Amino acid sequence: MTGSATGAPTPTEPIVLHRFDDVRDAYRRKELRQALYDDGAIVMADCLLTLHGDAHRARRRLENRLFRREMFQQWERNVLGPTVTHALAPFVTAGTGDLLPIGYRTTMALTALIAGVDHADDPGTTDSLYELVKVFSIGATLVHTTRPRHEVVAEVQAAIDQFDCAFLQPSISRRRGLLRDVETGARLEDALPKDVLTTLLRNEDALALPADVVRREICFYLQAGSHSTANAFTHTMHQLFGWFDDHPSDEYRLRRACETGTIGTADRLFLQRCVHESLRLVPASPVAWRRPDTTTALPSGCRLPADALVVLDLMAANRDPHVFGPTAHQFDPNRDVPDGVARWGHAFGGGTHACIGRELDGGADPDDVTNADDHLYGTIEVMIETLLATGAHPDPSAPPVLDPSSSRPHFSSYPVRFQRTDSSVG
Repeated sequence: MTGSATGAPTPTEPIVLHRFDDVRDAYRRKELRQALYDDGAIVMADCLLTLHGDAHRARRRLENRLFRREMFQQWERNVLGPTVTHALAPFVTAGTGDLLPIGYRTTMALTALIAGVDHADDPGTTDSLYELVKVFSIGATLVHTTRPRHEVVAEVQAAIDQFDCAFLQPSISRRRGLLRDVETGARLEDALPKDVLTTLLRNEDALALPADVVRREICFYLQAGSHSTANAFTHTMHQLFGWFDDHPSDEYRLRRACETGTIGTADRLFLQRCVHESLRLVPASPVAWRRPDTTTALPSGCRLPADALVVLDLMAANRDPHVFGPTAHQFDPNRDVPDGVARWGHAFGGGTHACIGRELDGGADPDDVTNADDHLYGTIEVMIETLLATGAHPDPSAPPVLDPSSSRPHFSSYPVRFQRTDSSVG
């Protein structure tokens, strides 16, 4: 039996928060600790997302140094475009592709760079890493699997062992060598990679990080960055294709602008709002789980007993009509949102556990542009802009398929064909 935010459930019953304000307030309560990934400990134990209290603050403070806006701007302007184009090239040449592998190939390259995992820059190696990271994602979200648990755990452990041997240990070895060179003065500080693995290795004694925790932290960054971004990209394209069906003038304008490389700030901001609207409707996780360290209450009066399971229903909260209006369940990138409410709702979490890479994925707030030249549009907007330039359309002979092995609303395939605007629209 499931309790409600307004009822009085016993501590053994889940307390489900549906309202936008209740979810926001729960995120802000420091006494509520992360609980969703307890089942996925094989990947998630002691990683940044699951740490609590002082341990979380120390790790977050350290890793925050890598996630500065100027670093995101450098990646967005100098790395993303060529990476997406490179990932798309073989599919465009073939005339067909699938948004899931396209998304993963793109995000895998960027996420590996951020995490600190060295790999050869070729599709075969990227795909091998991508296949392993997909298994990490299954392990992290084990609570949502529809398959026998023991089978999944065995697959995840095998993938972790293979990743450790083929990718992680060589990456660690190279970074330890660079760190020794910096310590002895043989190299300058600038020679060190600016990534999570280097940061952890340099601080492993101060943070008392054993090797298995370092490994899980890197696995977490790989799966969180690539899995959530690739899925958000696919969901946004799905919503955008539907929008184009109802707004052909928008389709013609955006496709032509992307294909000719003449897209302006207003259209880029529109695409960014599409990303945020899609994230609002389909957040990476449909729920978040918390457990209070002590009995507490939300401003609404909802009582949260110590150790009760508190379920934050993000799908419902992000569609709260009291916040997003009577059409809250519909995709509308032109939607007006109240002051103080993010266009993406609770898709990036909140409080101390707010997504560390939000601006990398989603960019800066499109409603707060002070200088268009410095605005950060985010990884997903750049991916969409580059994809539209190829003339990608849904494949009419192969409709998209939802993943049957997970209760999360993610696609397992989304076939597309590539056909430019001058022969298909207008």
